[in-house]
Amino acid sequence: MTLDRERDDLLGTLAEHRWLLRRTAEGLTEEQARLRTGASELTVGGTIKHCVAQERVWTDFLVRGAAAHDLPDGAFEAQFVLGPDETLAGVLAEMDEVAAATEALVRSFDDLDPDIALPTAPWFPPGVRWSRRKVLVHLLAEIAQHSGHADVVREGIDGAKTMG
Repeated sequence: MTLDRERDDLLGTLAEHRWLLRRTAEGLTEEQARLRTGASELTVGGTIKHCVAQERVWTDFLVRGAAAHDLPDGAFEAQFVLGPDETLAGVLAEMDEVAAATEALVRSFDDLDPDIALPTAPWFPPGVRWSRRKVLVHLLAEIAQHSGHADVVREGIDGAKTMG
């Protein structure tokens, strides 16, 4: 497989899952975007905000390494909540900006094999390194998993399903 084809496949699949996540929010009011429909704290708007934040962190990781994961106290938890000055339209616009930045960054790489040491964290084994490719696959899995979460929350709001 050529590098161009591999990048096209990875970026195309990321775009597909972002599209599914965006579709989950179609037609929601600001109030509905903040609505919890189950036992968890998840909302459609908060889930989108989290995915945007994680894409920003993981692409920054591709540039700066483990330092990209040094977040201020409470920053990770805040990713899941639309703040009073944030809107669904705003986080969707941020998703577009981050997606464009991700595409430009990935297209600038002449190789996806170089690896980067993961940060020290309880959820990463010590000393593990991921290739740029593995980081992109992880980001894809993150967005896909959270798209499913958002779909379940949306179904609880008005019965709408992203697919079906």
